[in-house]
Amino acid sequence: MTNPLFYAKILLFGEYGIIEDSQGLTLPYSFYKGTLKFSDLDSDFEKKSNNHLQKYAEYLTGLVLPNNFELNVAEFKKDIKNGLFFDSNIPQGYGVGSSGALVAAIFEKYSLKKYSPETISKFELKDLKKVFGQLESYFHGKSSGIDPLICYMNLPILIENRENVDKVAITGGTEGKGAIFLIDSGVVGETGPMVQIFFEKMKTEGFRKTLKEEFIRYNNACIDTFLKKEMNPFFKNLKNLSVWAYEHFKPMIPESIYNVWKKGIDTNAYYLKLCGSGGGGYILGFTKDYDKAEKMLEGFHKEVIYRF
Repeated sequence: MTNPLFYAKILLFGEYGIIEDSQGLTLPYSFYKGTLKFSDLDSDFEKKSNNHLQKYAEYLTGLVLPNNFELNVAEFKKDIKNGLFFDSNIPQGYGVGSSGALVAAIFEKYSLKKYSPETISKFELKDLKKVFGQLESYFHGKSSGIDPLICYMNLPILIENRENVDKVAITGGTEGKGAIFLIDSGVVGETGPMVQIFFEKMKTEGFRKTLKEEFIRYNNACIDTFLKKEMNPFFKNLKNLSVWAYEHFKPMIPESIYNVWKKGIDTNAYYLKLCGSGGGGYILGFTKDYDKAEKMLEGFHKEVIYRF
């Protein structure tokens, strides 16, 4: 039996803001994927993964899930003994949901409740998000459950607020001069310390005020205009968002990206924003003319994820 593949995810909008009830927009990214497999555990990667799963199974043993959700942990442990591991090319610490895909794969295989992405209701999505939050909090402290939810559903998801999420349709994505792309910062980012910095900043009234009055406003406007395909207001809000992040999220922007972030704002050729918690990993880029942006970002490894 081949197990289903679980793709990585990209949070286009909402990094940090969703902690404070902003909207978010996230989509699956099929370039990276993972699946549960059995093997003789010959390689270091397989051994390490199997070992991780053992520790995770212990965590799950004492976990009581809400809303009558239940995982067959005994079966999971038995499979781990028989050489189960998570075969994945999703880079860790890059903001593309490595732990989310793992949680989704385990839930799919061992959950006693099953769902179909096509027929799942908004109410069920809300329940599922809560459960995934508990399952993923093992990996980096408190989790919203969004990452595993995206990986599990394999659909674009609109995060409406802290509680509610819904499926959205994002059409197109292959043609056009414009693009959304990823830039590899060349360093691995760790979510924990970055989130810690954010919460420290939240202790100051000035930062809380600008986050609510500016960041969240620009962020939500970007989502709204992007979904409506209104590209001029979209880029106007995107520039505001990029400027805001450059001023207020400095510790989260990798040094290697610093100058090109500013260059994008100054030339209006492209705009950059954090992908996930920042501190390393990928940075998101948006441009109306990808060929021009690509030349200006020479030397960086880039991947186009969406065309318009």
